[in-house]
Amino acid sequence: MQRINGDIKSGEFRQMYLLYGEEAYLRKQYRDRLKAAMTKAGDTMNCSYFEGKNISSGAVIDLAETLPFFADRRVIILENSGFFKSGGEPLAEYLSAPARSAYFIFVETEVDKRSKLFKIVSSKGMAVEFPVQNEATLKKWILGMIKKEGKQITEPALNYFLEKTGTDMENIRKELEKLMCYCLDKDAVREKDMEEICTKRVSSRIFDMVNAIADKQQKKALDLYYDLLALKEPAMRILFLITRQFNMLLQVKELKAKGYGNQIIGAKVGLSPFIAGKYAAQAAKFRSSYLREALEACMEAEESVKTGKMNDIMSVELLIVRYSQ
Repeated sequence: MQRINGDIKSGEFRQMYLLYGEEAYLRKQYRDRLKAAMTKAGDTMNCSYFEGKNISSGAVIDLAETLPFFADRRVIILENSGFFKSGGEPLAEYLSAPARSAYFIFVETEVDKRSKLFKIVSSKGMAVEFPVQNEATLKKWILGMIKKEGKQITEPALNYFLEKTGTDMENIRKELEKLMCYCLDKDAVREKDMEEICTKRVSSRIFDMVNAIADKQQKKALDLYYDLLALKEPAMRILFLITRQFNMLLQVKELKAKGYGNQIIGAKVGLSPFIAGKYAAQAAKFRSSYLREALEACMEAEESVKTGKMNDIMSVELLIVRYSQ
């Protein structure tokens, strides 16, 4: 990111940039910053945008060969093309010696670093990865926005906010905007404010549901299930998330048994240390054999639906009843 900032500041640009990784918010931010720096506002003649898997590499190459109209460069943005996984060979061939006035900005979620296109862009331009940001970085970013609004937040409240929003920066930004409007006349942001205004993620509801199952709170577990159905969440997606939750708990439990701390556990299973601690606490409520049995029951429930033996909503409901009674 610092290298892109350096290019923008100096005004000296590479002919090709690849912005990739799971963090969509940062990808879009840097895409727009590069576009604004490399083209004049509203210049649709010299800036073209392509999106999706049906982009014709031939049409892109023809456009790149067309001289810009009263401008120094022609900027071509390609987003979610899939060319860095397959089908990018013609573009890779072209980019080995592109027109001097053609500049490319590629924006992708996933890439194959072994692909010819990735190697060309990396060597002749710049490839920058935007992974999911770690907990410390997210907290610093959130605190900066909260302080900008002249408000305060405690560490427990900040942890609670992240627990509600997850690590997706776009979701964090939207929820923070709502929270700042709600707390307009307040000096500090508190957990009760978040409870009132912030949207709870589906994964958080699943976490609460599995907690209720562990505590044998059957009514609470079923109420959470019915709430998700009322929110138009498909029963089979709920089953998938329950399965994933049990699987994550089993992994965390086994790692904890080996003596690993929350930081290492989080790194191994893809969770922040704070969230890993919550998973470890939840996993402690279950025996490993119970979690394995629950995973098998989840797979059986899915099979019952796919083979037509049982209705999807009923299948998940019976699973919840079985493990919360």
